[in-house]
Amino acid sequence: MKIIKLSAIESTNSFLKNLEKQSTQKNFTTVIANIQTKGRGQLNTSWHSEPFKNLTFSTLIKINALKVTRKFYLNFAVSLAVFEVLSEYKIPKLKIKWPNDILSGNRKICGILIENTISKDRIVYSVIGIGLNVNQEHFENAVMATSMIHHLKKETDLEKLFMSILKKIKKYVTYMENKKWEELKQLYLRNLYKINTATAFLDKHQHLFMGIIRNVNSNGKLVIELENASLKEFDIKEVIFAKV
Repeated sequence: MKIIKLSAIESTNSFLKNLEKQSTQKNFTTVIANIQTKGRGQLNTSWHSEPFKNLTFSTLIKINALKVTRKFYLNFAVSLAVFEVLSEYKIPKLKIKWPNDILSGNRKICGILIENTISKDRIVYSVIGIGLNVNQEHFENAVMATSMIHHLKKETDLEKLFMSILKKIKKYVTYMENKKWEELKQLYLRNLYKINTATAFLDKHQHLFMGIIRNVNSNGKLVIELENASLKEFDIKEVIFAKV
């Protein structure tokens, strides 16, 4: 596995995508940085990380002939990889918040950004960006953030943690290569935040509504049971959890 270690970079995802465009990289090529100045999250949000305290890295994933219709299974796989490692570290009350944030209690401990390069109906490659709060204790502009040190009361070895996550990513990508689609999905749903629980949401028009998460379909859409008992599918930009 090729690992590129950098002192500082604007974005590990952008760096790795540019690297792949310049010359073909091996599967699981990974870029990790001590300082990331322009980290990105879902929906163009920014990801701020204290230098030398956390994990900020990106991994290149190539799955032979992966159809675009299966792209969300990569969200399942990577979320489960991080979830499993944090479980082994005994981080409490872990849940996967759709589409792929990792929470401890109601606080975000890890963000995942997946960017796919597509040709026709196939995914040529994916760049997986992971930002995990590890040894950072204070979050000035992120009230709902937490970190491993908050729970473990001691610092965690970043290198060991990093290698553990890469190993788990390989494990769950193997599920995809072996076409264990349903098994992967059920593991994800088993650990999904607020599933089968009455929850407040905001739709894309900022309308507040109550619903119950019942499923995430193979396209990655959140399936919510509405108050009239009908089921409605929502894409990533169409619904958010309401802060009530």
